[in-house]
Amino acid sequence: MNKRALIVGITGQDGSYLSEFLVKKGYEVHGVIRRSSSFNTGRIEHLYQDPHESTVALKLHYGDLSDGSSLRKILSLVQPNEIYNLGAQSHVKVSFEQPVYTVEVDALGTIILLEAIRDTCPEARFYQAGSSEMFGKVQESPQTETTHFYPRSPYGCAKVFAHWQTINYREAYGAFACNGILFNHESPRRGETFVTRKITRAATRIKEGLQKKLYLGNLEAKRDWGFAGDYVEAMWLMLQQEKPDDYVVATGHTHSVKEFVKAVFTYLDIDWEQVVSVDPRYYRPTEVDLLLGNATKCREVLGWSPQVNFQELVKMMTEADWELARNERLIQENNQL
Repeated sequence: MNKRALIVGITGQDGSYLSEFLVKKGYEVHGVIRRSSSFNTGRIEHLYQDPHESTVALKLHYGDLSDGSSLRKILSLVQPNEIYNLGAQSHVKVSFEQPVYTVEVDALGTIILLEAIRDTCPEARFYQAGSSEMFGKVQESPQTETTHFYPRSPYGCAKVFAHWQTINYREAYGAFACNGILFNHESPRRGETFVTRKITRAATRIKEGLQKKLYLGNLEAKRDWGFAGDYVEAMWLMLQQEKPDDYVVATGHTHSVKEFVKAVFTYLDIDWEQVVSVDPRYYRPTEVDLLLGNATKCREVLGWSPQVNFQELVKMMTEADWELARNERLIQENNQL
């Protein structure tokens, strides 16, 4: 009998890559989506619309992390073997503008889900998506599973709450519950408001003459950037172990936003200093200057390591957005005829 997985946040970047990964493993995949007046399933349409892509059903269910009754209904119906909580308001800058909503979804939503699991399918294995933003004002570098948290945003604070609640349910109720402390992971499917995708999208549009400038915030902030497609494998591996535990998932290499900018614009043969400007509006009220993960435990226990390096990630994202920019330019030219 095929395993069943339930993914909360299935329409996001990580949810789409995880869905693909699990379908290839032979899972029956179920996803929780919020009711909306517009479709937001673009990242996973190829999985649930094309029967030749997926020999195992991918089913979607309406629900919300703030609605425990809908989660209980879905869990009772699906009875999943594995549950992946990837649902969140995950934009750090937005969390300063919408702090209450961020906490309701990212913090309280997690405990609502944990309670629903405890009531309906307590034997299911649970993955909680943590974040390097929990380290915030880092207390040591590189950061490991034992590094003290010092979050610097409502998002980071909410994720710390969810992290400790996951541990508490593991210790109090014997839940098979794991925290993945994932450092920044990007892809062509990253939302366009996140800095890496903002850079590749704007740079390629500048290359094609569709816009003139790119405005960014703190260029000196340093991050440990990996490929989202690699990181979802680590999520899955955590739930295949004999005992639940917490793991840092990272590349072990850090690059500044400025380095990312240079790499993208160099690839496109553009002088970035002529078209990139710093706009103070994009600074956070409290900055996180450096994030660098030590994934030794992940490598030694799970046997996981990243396959895509920084330059390959930059090329992948730039090429994908360049194709979008070329198509956008052609559409504009045709409309002008």
